[in-house]
Amino acid sequence: MTKAPLNQLLRHPDNCCTDLDEWLHGHGGKALAIALNAPSTLIPTIKAAGLRGLGGSGFPAYRKWQMIAAQHQNGERYLICNGNEDEPGTFKDRLLLEESPHQIIEGALITALATNINHIIFYINPHLQRATEILSNAIAQWQQSDYLQQISEALVKELVLKIIPSPGHYIAGEETAALEAVEDSFPFPRGKPPYPAVAGVHGKPTLVNNIETLANVSHIVRNGAAWFQSLGKGDCSGTKIYCVSGDVTTSGAYELPMGTSLKSLIFQHASGISDNRKLKAVFTGGPSNSILTADELSLALDFDSLKQHNAALGTGAMIVVAEGNPIIPHIAKYLDFFAAASCGQCPPCTSGTREMAQLTRKIAVGSADKHDLDSLISLSELLPGSGRCHLIDGAVTVLKSSLGHFSKEYQGLINKPFS
Repeated sequence: MTKAPLNQLLRHPDNCCTDLDEWLHGHGGKALAIALNAPSTLIPTIKAAGLRGLGGSGFPAYRKWQMIAAQHQNGERYLICNGNEDEPGTFKDRLLLEESPHQIIEGALITALATNINHIIFYINPHLQRATEILSNAIAQWQQSDYLQQISEALVKELVLKIIPSPGHYIAGEETAALEAVEDSFPFPRGKPPYPAVAGVHGKPTLVNNIETLANVSHIVRNGAAWFQSLGKGDCSGTKIYCVSGDVTTSGAYELPMGTSLKSLIFQHASGISDNRKLKAVFTGGPSNSILTADELSLALDFDSLKQHNAALGTGAMIVVAEGNPIIPHIAKYLDFFAAASCGQCPPCTSGTREMAQLTRKIAVGSADKHDLDSLISLSELLPGSGRCHLIDGAVTVLKSSLGHFSKEYQGLINKPFS
């Protein structure tokens, strides 16, 4: 079993290249050869490895693959490689696309062989201009190689790779909204069922996987499931790219064992809180999840551990706030983000996010009264579950978490207690 360095996806000397020949001279191509020779082994390998969706859901990757592989239609099938990445504090997919596009492309090709997919769409946020240029050049290199012809012959249908820019909005990253965007429609999220694996792009079976998820695939197939399991902490498998920003000494993207503690991430890898201050709060997984405080530094940063504490890993973004900095302006900023991101399809989401943002801004500047605060609390109780997608739920989650953890800060700004 090959022993991997800590950085498997980022900054690995054999992975960080944009030239296909260089990629193939290192780790590249070996997993694809395995996939071409034994495609039926791929889904069991991904299942045994414990790879999960790393775009935020944490859904077991093999289950999505199984769902689409089980479809009986032999016609067109689609893989959407989701690189919409528009959440505040998240920049892992951009780095992967810029540093090592070939591990993503090879991962997508292996996924296609496992699921009989013949359309691979790289769905990239247009704001990631450099990443898109690098990816486009990398795809052109694969198209000039013999690999795509070999895969087409194995699939018994032509394999097509292309880039489709996303609309560049947060909501466009939701998997059913991505289907609409790929069909050149406005990215309104769809109701489920039917699920994309049954009826996705143009009504055909469609798999939607995140860029970081796909980046892991070739390494798992090449090194084996046990190798991937060994990279995580405790019961976790693999590594996770944690994006740390805010009030830390050294912000950046840190690829660490899945299950690394919040304390280790902030104080060992990000060198602690800036200006030697104390930790006040951490927005985990971006701004759509519960807030963690200094009392929760020992928590393991993985999907299951955080879920047990009513929090979520999300994309792995960690936005840190130091003592002395007010929390409510952050909440107002993130609610503004959600209000701007709402697609307008569900009136409670559209009007609710705007109203919550307006009230929170009013509180943040000290011009709110008790009625405003009561209205904000009422909205946080009424709005969950009122949208077709989870945007409104994310907005409410971070608001309610702040109301719970920082009630005194809210009270101080209106100078009256909660009702």
